[in-house]
Amino acid sequence: METVCEKGGIATALNAKIYGNGSETLVLAHGYGEDQSAWQLLLPLLACYFKVVVFDMVFSPNVDPKLYDPQRYINDGRYYGGFERSEVNEICKNIEQNFTGWVQNFAPKAAGQNNTATGAKFEKTLGRMKPYIALSAAKTVFSSDFRHKLPQVMVPCTIIQSKKDVIVPQSVAFYIKNNVGGDATVKILNTEGHFPHLSAHNLLFRVLKETIQIKN
Repeated sequence: METVCEKGGIATALNAKIYGNGSETLVLAHGYGEDQSAWQLLLPLLACYFKVVVFDMVFSPNVDPKLYDPQRYINDGRYYGGFERSEVNEICKNIEQNFTGWVQNFAPKAAGQNNTATGAKFEKTLGRMKPYIALSAAKTVFSSDFRHKLPQVMVPCTIIQSKKDVIVPQSVAFYIKNNVGGDATVKILNTEGHFPHLSAHNLLFRVLKETIQIKN
């Protein structure tokens, strides 16, 4: 059964909700261009075992845009990742000059060419973002570099990665594994696209069951 988190404050502002009645709490945070509906396929499965908290990130189209402060999130550090600096600049240029066209082009690529339904869903939520918020958040997502923080991560980590992801290549997952301070494991899902929680949720759930030791 769905319940709403305590009234007022950040819980209300970010539309936080709780599903399930488990003794342990699991928090799910969606990514750029999504909202909490990204978890709609996994929620019924996870709520059988946990108290699951979902919410909308501040850049989500479901959150009051007045709460988004671009100055709080623009990172000027060096960028090393799945995109070259010139590609990041081109993305930002396209968002600024033709946001609708960029959404229509970017969404299917991110979802994977065989995941048309997932691409359509992502295109819908991505397209609902305010263009100025989409631009600011994109600069943060694509340009931030926190690799120097990885050695400080001492808790055990499981990094779950799609086999083919044009947004985040496998090399990123293994880089994280090799540079965190604690134990880490990489699990590669035999699927394509950046959104396995939508395109391959049953496969992802099987891996999650092993990772967080869910017992039937």
